[in-house]
Amino acid sequence: MKKWVSTILTAVMVMSLLAACSTKAPGESSASAGDGNKDGKKKHAIIFKNTGNPYGEKMMEGFKNAVEEQGNEAILKAPDQPTAEAQIQMIEELISQKVDSISVAANDEDALQPALKKAMNAGIQVLSLDSALNPASRKVHVNQADPERIGRTLIQGVAEMIGNEGQIAILSATSQASNQNIWIEWMKKELEDPKYSSIELVKVTYGDDLRDKSVSETEALLKSYPDLKGIIAPTTVGIAAAGKVLTDKGLKGKVQLTGLGLPSEMAEYIQSGVSQWMYLWNPIDVGYMTGYTADALVKGDITGAAGNKFTAGELGEKEIVADGEGTQIMLGDPFKFDASNIAEWKDVY
Repeated sequence: MKKWVSTILTAVMVMSLLAACSTKAPGESSASAGDGNKDGKKKHAIIFKNTGNPYGEKMMEGFKNAVEEQGNEAILKAPDQPTAEAQIQMIEELISQKVDSISVAANDEDALQPALKKAMNAGIQVLSLDSALNPASRKVHVNQADPERIGRTLIQGVAEMIGNEGQIAILSATSQASNQNIWIEWMKKELEDPKYSSIELVKVTYGDDLRDKSVSETEALLKSYPDLKGIIAPTTVGIAAAGKVLTDKGLKGKVQLTGLGLPSEMAEYIQSGVSQWMYLWNPIDVGYMTGYTADALVKGDITGAAGNKFTAGELGEKEIVADGEGTQIMLGDPFKFDASNIAEWKDVY
């Protein structure tokens, strides 16, 4: 009898312990971010601005490479149109998938905040790349280069091309793109230097990073400003579209073109002289560094605070620095592509 009672008591204690282990603490969710991956892989997601953008495709390629190097799963997303609403929908989907991190090239730096706050409250690490989110919407921003150096360099470049005199215009992406806007601010700041007193910025127009609209906006600039001497397009879609328009209209040497472009898309225009030179960084590296940054956040190796350091794969050690109210990691200075080096880069990206 005693043995039988003892057996029952033992069974009851085991059941009680199992029940205690399965009981959730108040407010604790039944599954945390990343629990959906039963193989132990972390799920890192990236949302670019829109589909059909070669720059974005290269950036996502680099992100995927970095994530898979670490044995994890990369989820690549981009909406058909470069809108905040489309990105918000994708963020909601990723929250439901319980991803570990979300990296966003923002179509609007503020509009995504409620959705991203929801993601962070669910335990998902959030960061931005290329086009920054506001500091309240992310842990850290991965910046392709120093925004001041980009803006000032673009003005210096076009000024040299037009002999420091004449009308210029800027063909940007979307009016809400934070990276484009800060570069334009620095362009205007550079133009305040008295040495540019004979240069007039007549228009800032937006092609929304869509090829057809960028072509139309370039044509409109040429029609509205027949004395236009130079166009700066700090967007890979825009500069390639402008290059085609200037080529088709036989305006080589009459209207100068510079900006930020992919070597693969701009090689023909640089080799023909339609654009004497342009600038960029390697978008593959921007995505690659983002993949390592996301994983370091998820592992707890960094928090996103200024002074944090980590190793970003083949890019080596990186340090997080202050960026206004937030923080960022900078890849490097913009690189100049011209007739002397474009051939060696055009097959790279």
